[in-house]
Amino acid sequence: MKPLLPGATIGVLGGGQLGRMMAVTARQMGYRIVVLDPSPRCPTAQVADGFVVGALDDLEAAKHLAKQVDVITLDTEHVPAELLAELELLVPVRPGASVLRTIQDRRVQKEFLDRSGLPQARWAPASSAADLALALEKVGRPAIAKVRRAGYDGKGQVRIDPADDAVAKFAKLRGEPAVVEEVVPFVRELSVVLARGTDGVIATYPIAENVHRKHILHTTRAPAPISSAQRRGAEEIAVVIAAALNHIGVMAVEMFELADGRLLVNEIAPRTHNSGHYTYGACATSQFEQHVRAVCGLPLGDPRALTGAVMVNLLGDLWYLGPPAWEQVLKHPRARLHLYGKDAPAPGRKMGHVVFLDDDTDAALATADALVQGLTPSGA
Repeated sequence: MKPLLPGATIGVLGGGQLGRMMAVTARQMGYRIVVLDPSPRCPTAQVADGFVVGALDDLEAAKHLAKQVDVITLDTEHVPAELLAELELLVPVRPGASVLRTIQDRRVQKEFLDRSGLPQARWAPASSAADLALALEKVGRPAIAKVRRAGYDGKGQVRIDPADDAVAKFAKLRGEPAVVEEVVPFVRELSVVLARGTDGVIATYPIAENVHRKHILHTTRAPAPISSAQRRGAEEIAVVIAAALNHIGVMAVEMFELADGRLLVNEIAPRTHNSGHYTYGACATSQFEQHVRAVCGLPLGDPRALTGAVMVNLLGDLWYLGPPAWEQVLKHPRARLHLYGKDAPAPGRKMGHVVFLDDDTDAALATADALVQGLTPSGA
């Protein structure tokens, strides 16, 4: 297939903030954007050329979108793989249905990692109380039970400690098939964001270090302070995953670093990623431009960092008394504010982020934390 050049139309399944940032970049590059989402006011629709109303499992709506575009991509991995398979009969879909089939089901994803010989926490499937008992025998306690499908940001999972009634805790998952993982005593989380083109070429961004609060990403800093050996090891794991999946586009691989320096794969996200937001301003090619390049069959851009950076997420909690005091952000000359255009703030909902550009990432982390603590609504 020939590369899709500016003037072509990209279809996006899902209208969240990732689609929005990709659409802004794509339009700057001369592409048109048509998005499918249930809400006409979704973040991506606000900056798109066209909009198709429909749920992410609405095949007829998705086919209507496919007729208007030259390639389809997505801003969430929760689009049914079966729907993508139908769309692949009409137009190129990147990433494809086979990638989503592997990623969407935690059990399938973990089996894929095992087959690939990649390190991960001990795990076992569990769909019943009997399964749970066997799983806990294998992985031990404390453990985390996670639904196999659709869980994110801490949703759809429960922790089972040694003193807990395991069956009662497991019942909170409402009978959904799950996997049970050992709780890993990791010292930090790292993520590798990379892109793989249609020609198989892979470009890897500087590795990021992530800090979560209440299961939601709080800050990312890049480059992470790690040894060259750790960096190479993390990159090799991510490259193996992307190639084995035959993935096209941007992908993030989250990893746990243990006290002895070993790395374990935590999750795979076959899309642009929250921990790659720092690239928008800190790198020669942002993850969003890179994704457009990859799905359109263009040569990948240069992923190198131009500066160090720290990203801090802005959650809906900051809006509890009204709009936050944005002047507190904008007074920083090296701060980059990104708001997602979401209508309704809610506790824990990602409403935007700020990237601080600074080679001194320790100082930038301190600035980011102080900013969030002091970002109270105007007049409060």
